[in-house]
Amino acid sequence: WMYLREIVQLLLVAISLHFGSLEVRRQNHFTYGAIIEVAALFLGIFICMQPALQILAEQGGSLGIRTPSQFFWTTGGLSSVLDNAPSYLVFFQPARSMPDGPAPGYMGGVEVTFLTAISLGAVFMGAMTYIGNGPNFMVKAVAEGSGVRMPSFFGYMLYSCTILLPILVLTDWLFLR
Repeated sequence: WMYLREIVQLLLVAISLHFGSLEVRRQNHFTYGAIIEVAALFLGIFICMQPALQILAEQGGSLGIRTPSQFFWTTGGLSSVLDNAPSYLVFFQPARSMPDGPAPGYMGGVEVTFLTAISLGAVFMGAMTYIGNGPNFMVKAVAEGSGVRMPSFFGYMLYSCTILLPILVLTDWLFLR
């Protein structure tokens, strides 16, 4: 069952290519360029982060991250410039090494409040940059490939910081304090 999701997705791609209209793909200027670009970037990220995950499994408790709010902001900060999935994994390891707390619920060896904070930080703050979330990067590549002018990396960050940072502060205050 481990790779069922990937098998189903590839099967759906094959069905679409077989039964879908080649003319429609041509009219939409469909190419695999953006998908290949994103896949190469994230394959490199996942390969390069393996040593860091091993180190964090051993030394993660010494990072000094102790509260849900700290997990939210540190996971989110990394997720903004990396990707949400590896950022989640990076901070999942230190959360597993936390001493037992007052909360009764644990999932995967992690206290639920920490797991919630890590999840929220990874997902919400991934939207802060193009590379923080795979779809952001892919939409940018597709849009630019179609001739649409997109904001620069820092231009996008200026916009996202103006809109998202107040929402993220509110999220922390409402749900993690």
